[in-house]
Amino acid sequence: MASLGILEQVQADTREAMKAGERARVAALRLVADALQKDAKAGGEDEVAVLRRERKRRLEAAEAYTKGGSPERAKGERAEAAEIERYLPAELADAELRELVDAAIAQSGAAGPGEMGKAMGAAMASVAGRADGKRVSAMVRERLASAS
Repeated sequence: MASLGILEQVQADTREAMKAGERARVAALRLVADALQKDAKAGGEDEVAVLRRERKRRLEAAEAYTKGGSPERAKGERAEAAEIERYLPAELADAELRELVDAAIAQSGAAGPGEMGKAMGAAMASVAGRADGKRVSAMVRERLASAS
């Protein structure tokens, strides 16, 4: 079953990190495994979305720690985010994303910025988790603005 693949890999990596004595990595991987297990129990099937959400939380926490004057804690959060990124699919290059967005706009029939929702639905489906939603949104907005 594909949905167990990421979780099983995280658990295997956790065991390796424990044997190697990598405490910080073990802690990060346990948090990731816990989030994946909770999502699976709740009936969630999109492990990539869980990983993206967890990475986003770590990056936001790092930013907050940096602003709050805790650079060491920020560094730890960034390290956890980097660990999570190892399990995410490769991000689309700008040119690939632009092609997918253009195709999605054409498919949806969106003609301008007022039809952003139609275009976004089609674009996110074609991107399939290989690009951050903010990045897709910005590209759709840009392409729709230049089309009108």
